[in-house]
Amino acid sequence: MLRNVLLPITRSSLQIVPARNVQKKLPKVDKKIQAAAESLAARGFLRPNKPWDPPVNIEETILKICTDNGLKVDSEFEELEQKFAVLNACYEETGYSVPNSLLHTIQCVDDLKEFYKSPVEINTPFEKLVKMDLPKNLHIQENYVRFHPDKDTLFNGKSAFPKSSTIVTGLKTRKKYEGYSAKRSWP
Repeated sequence: MLRNVLLPITRSSLQIVPARNVQKKLPKVDKKIQAAAESLAARGFLRPNKPWDPPVNIEETILKICTDNGLKVDSEFEELEQKFAVLNACYEETGYSVPNSLLHTIQCVDDLKEFYKSPVEINTPFEKLVKMDLPKNLHIQENYVRFHPDKDTLFNGKSAFPKSSTIVTGLKTRKKYEGYSAKRSWP
């Protein structure tokens, strides 16, 4: 017969089990949408893309390139060499290429036209907000200001928090902002 016995807990008897953050799965949706959502979750919303504003005659340009390479308006890419030749010709003509992450989505001429017709913006929502025409009582300061008594001339180097130091901890921000150690009257 087994009895419950209380044992003293020591460090050697404890086992640490790492817990993972479990992501909620999306409901059944299109695989492209789910892949895009997972990609955004992993990398963030802003990828290092080149901006693209399609010209007015981009559809005629794509159709001309496709007909020069032996494709009809509604045909699919049959061979990889043909797809490579068309995509390379589109890049040489427009100066904008299909990213590697989207190559699998282009299966036919219509997909290629749709890709080149869609504009690409690289501005973050914050950058868009800064460039907006805002009301007179609203102002957005892009770069924040850090107080330094030697460089701040507005109040002759006097701080609202005289015994508080300004500590810069980030590696990138150390290059941009200078820290300040406040002098204390007692140790």
